[in-house]
Amino acid sequence: MTAVSSTTAATSAAAATTKPAEPSIGDRFLKLLVTQLKNQDPLSPMDNAQLTSQLAQISTVTGITQLNDTMTSLSASLGSNQYLQAANLVGHNVLVPGNKLQLAGGAATGGINMSAAADSVVVSVSDASGRVVRKIDMGAQEAGPQKLSWDGKTDSGAAAAPGLYSFTVAATQGGTAVTADALMSGHVDGVVVGTGGTTQVQLGQLGRADLSSIIQIN
Repeated sequence: MTAVSSTTAATSAAAATTKPAEPSIGDRFLKLLVTQLKNQDPLSPMDNAQLTSQLAQISTVTGITQLNDTMTSLSASLGSNQYLQAANLVGHNVLVPGNKLQLAGGAATGGINMSAAADSVVVSVSDASGRVVRKIDMGAQEAGPQKLSWDGKTDSGAAAAPGLYSFTVAATQGGTAVTADALMSGHVDGVVVGTGGTTQVQLGQLGRADLSSIIQIN
């Protein structure tokens, strides 16, 4: 008897603490409509047009709710697939927007994204203090992403210290300036989830970059 009483009490307590499921938006609309029909003025009842309009609103709201649920589920699925696809980038080098160069082993690579062809492209490499240590004349370049290579030497021919450097690009065509965006070349060490659920790749000392910002995979 004691065991049965304990089990019954536990079941009753669990039932008492279980919250009833909240009605859906469609159920609430339908309940309001039924209440409205019950309490309408008999001398001025709701006409068919009004009833049809109310039912159409219920159908629309229900459809929108179902669509939102479907889109939420689809978004979660796409996010998972994107994360798995990004994992395939681990071990590869990618070009992303940014003006950093990581000098290691006497060499550094980056890139520039030319908005149009240019007959003169000059890259200025600066150290952490902002001092220009090397100017690289890349000559003429076509439109689109172009590779940048630095041998780690300063303008005097001395070897620059390993570490992070920054660079700027000056491009012209017939004396007119051409827009050229700086690109960082980084080695993908891993994949992480960024702010807002975005998928990001980890590029060592260069930091993180959104998967959608990758311009080129090498």
